Amino acid sequence: MKAIVLVKHGSPDGLKLQEVEKPVPRDNEVLIRVYAATVITGDVILRRLHPLIYILFQLFGIRRKRIPGHEFAGEIEAVGSLVTRFKKGDEVFGTTTGLSVGANAEYLCLPEAWGKGVLAVKPANMTYEEAAAVPVGGMTALYLLRTANIQSGQKVLVYGASGSVGTFAVQLAKHFGADVTGVCSTANLELVKALGADAVIDYTKEDFTQNGQTYDVIFDAVGKKSNSRSRTSLKEAGRYLSVRSSAKEELGNLLFLKELAEAGKIHAVIDRRYPLQQTAEAHRYVETGHKRGNVVITVD
Repeated sequence: MKAIVLVKHGSPDGLKLQEVEKPVPRDNEVLIRVYAATVITGDVILRRLHPLIYILFQLFGIRRKRIPGHEFAGEIEAVGSLVTRFKKGDEVFGTTTGLSVGANAEYLCLPEAWGKGVLAVKPANMTYEEAAAVPVGGMTALYLLRTANIQSGQKVLVYGASGSVGTFAVQLAKHFGADVTGVCSTANLELVKALGADAVIDYTKEDFTQNGQTYDVIFDAVGKKSNSRSRTSLKEAGRYLSVRSSAKEELGNLLFLKELAEAGKIHAVIDRRYPLQQTAEAHRYVETGHKRGNVVITVD
């Protein structure tokens, strides 16, 4: 099968399209024909790391992926003898978190269930490309927002509202009944409005920490805003959330996102699509820090 292989850490030039052995599922595994995957900021960060750094990362359950890619959507081609939740032909989506295998390949073998990542039947009304863009950004936004226990009518500000996590954070906060303010660049104001934000702030023209407004929740969806500066815009009992905090991937949260997607209450924002052989170019684009929503890898 064809796969993107990380032959050298550092620049995107170390990502090469190669022929590798097609995986065979063990008794507790499923074999997935991958139709779409993504490139996320985490993929870029891990690609840049020196291999010795992974010794430390493994203490936190992060394993080196020779084939990159953390989220995907595809169809189950075969199941192991002990698998009970899935069958051949199921259309699925999920993550490869905590595993040494990645999704930038034609095929992928995953356990039916494991400690770090998740796998579920994909939303029926989503394409493979749309479904592949949901798990990481969607679950991160959902997990962190739930820690704030948002109540209807509360004011929530999402900084970095046009990114992968941010686009889901805006939609989810609105679903929870919040009054949402999105912060983004001039080019993304209309996108964030279309996601349901009640107000938008162009960070190139206005600093939200200086406008006198206060919020019940401030969600830094890109990890670039200072905690101490942001706290001046929080109400007395307000909560500050950041993607720098750890967020667990839980099957219940992925299924919740599936339900919202099928009800038409959330959708995935896709900025660009690249074929598998151009994964290195996708990495270069994500590295610019200017993507809107998600960058998808299509696998024919």
